[in-house]
Amino acid sequence: MDAMISTPPSQAAGALREQGWAVIQPEDLLSWLHAGQAAADAVHASWSDLPPDTHLRDGGAYRFRRHSCFTLDTATGELVQIPHRAHWQPVTYNALHGGFERWFEPVDPAICAQPLWQALLRQIGQLVAQAKPVPMWFIEAHQFRVDTAGGIGRPTPEGAHRDGVDFVAVLMLERHAIKGGETRVFEAEGPRGVRFTLQRPWSTVLLDDERVIHETSPIQPLADHGWRDTLVLTFRQGGFQSET
Repeated sequence: MDAMISTPPSQAAGALREQGWAVIQPEDLLSWLHAGQAAADAVHASWSDLPPDTHLRDGGAYRFRRHSCFTLDTATGELVQIPHRAHWQPVTYNALHGGFERWFEPVDPAICAQPLWQALLRQIGQLVAQAKPVPMWFIEAHQFRVDTAGGIGRPTPEGAHRDGVDFVAVLMLERHAIKGGETRVFEAEGPRGVRFTLQRPWSTVLLDDERVIHETSPIQPLADHGWRDTLVLTFRQGGFQSET
């Protein structure tokens, strides 16, 4: 990834306002979160225990995930995990997997209690609130592992899309024996776009979901078996997306 497109956390809100996206380097992210590598490794270890995504409509078996929901009071920083609920998107944002409830196993409570996990949700939530001031964020956290056991893995099987939220954060936690996985970010209403590959663990891209569309290209193995681990956080004002 071209280091010239990276942004320190202190300038990320401005980059979101100016261009609709920002990339934060791992060392800047972990320093900002007051976290060391041991804490990062402890959180990432839980990606080895993700159950299969049983809702893939392209017939694939390459994705594993967990999902939990939270609220964040942006004034006080109070982060609350809410009772487990389904993930739902309208077909206008996800033509492949929208329009029905998708239930996933929740994130391990021990991971949700980790100081690094809580700092991630709280500080990124407060950062994006600098770009768009709101009193409360409704946050969905998705742990993803996309693997290549079947020869190819698709991080975004729905293609280039928006998520129907205000902001999205994608944290790349591991690339193991793969090629591909290029991140593509384009203006929703304009000609400009950027392409880059998040290579280093804890590289993070922040997206203004109202202004840009995004996708990640398929991954292929370099050896017998590869995978790509990510944490995706979405921030929405006014409530969670739901059918009613």
